[in-house]
Amino acid sequence: MAPTTTTTVDTPVFDDKKVTVIFVLGGPGAGKGTQCARLVHDFNFCHLSAGDLLRAEQNREGSQYGELIRTYIREGTIVPMEITIKLLENAMRDALNKKSGDGWTDGRGRFLIDGFPRKMDQAVKFDESVCLSSLVIFYATTEEVLLGRLTERGKTSGREDDNAESIKKRFRTYQNDTMPVINYYSAQGKVAEIDSSPSIDEVYKKSTEVINDVFAGKYQKA
Repeated sequence: MAPTTTTTVDTPVFDDKKVTVIFVLGGPGAGKGTQCARLVHDFNFCHLSAGDLLRAEQNREGSQYGELIRTYIREGTIVPMEITIKLLENAMRDALNKKSGDGWTDGRGRFLIDGFPRKMDQAVKFDESVCLSSLVIFYATTEEVLLGRLTERGKTSGREDDNAESIKKRFRTYQNDTMPVINYYSAQGKVAEIDSSPSIDEVYKKSTEVINDVFAGKYQKA
C-alpha cells in the first residue's frame, strides 16, 4: 500500500492499552535487528524496521516516493517524517489483520519498531497520531565498534549505505538528531539503555529482562 501524506489525525490510530509499541534505537550497527529477531521469536512481537520499509518503498514499482527516499538514504540523512510514519502505520495495520489468529485478538498486538524515531518531530508525531509508545530500548556502544561492524557487514549486505562515506554521514546524523530523542524519552522515564558491545547472548539476556519489566508494568506511559 502506497503511503499518503495528507491525512491529519487528532487522536492516535491505535489504542495504547491494546497495542504495545517499543522503539529500538542505537547507532548504525548497534545490533538492533539481531536482538529484535530473537525478541520476536520469544515474545510474539512484530518487528518493523523503518529502514527496511523505506528501502522496500523505494524499490516498489510505481512509488511516487522512490527516488526521493533513495536520495535521502544515499546521503545518510532522514527521510521526511510523513512518509516514514505512514509506512509504519500501514505496516502495523497489516500486521494486526494478519496476526489476528496468532494470539493477537481484539486489536491487541506487540510491536518493536527498529530505527525510529530518529528525530524529535517524528517521536512527537508518532505518539500523537499513531500510538503512544511504551518504551525506548537504547543499544549503546562506541563509534569504533559500530564502524567495525558496519564495515564487515558491507562486504555482503549489498546495501547502498554500508560504505565508508555513508557510514560517516550516518554517525553525524545519529549524534545530531537521534540523541535528543533519547534524552526526551529519558526525561519521561521511558528509556532502557543496554550496552551492546558484549556478545549477542549477553545483550539478549539484558533485552529479555527489559521486556519482562515492560509487561510487569515497570515502565508507565506518560
